[in-house]
Amino acid sequence: MSAAEKAKAKAEKILGKAVRKGAHAAGDDTTAAKGGALEARGHGREKKEKGKDAFKH
Repeated sequence: MSAAEKAKAKAEKILGKAVRKGAHAAGDDTTAAKGGALEARGHGREKKEKGKDAFKH
């Protein structure tokens, strides 16, 4: 997994979690769902890159 893609996945997870938690605190369910989706996309990106690395070695 390249360092740039690893950082991008980590940033999406962190940003998604922050948005989700902030929206929950404010009571905004729509934004909380968007934050959860962003966080899930970061998890998915990380899994994809780890899978690619498994086939390289």
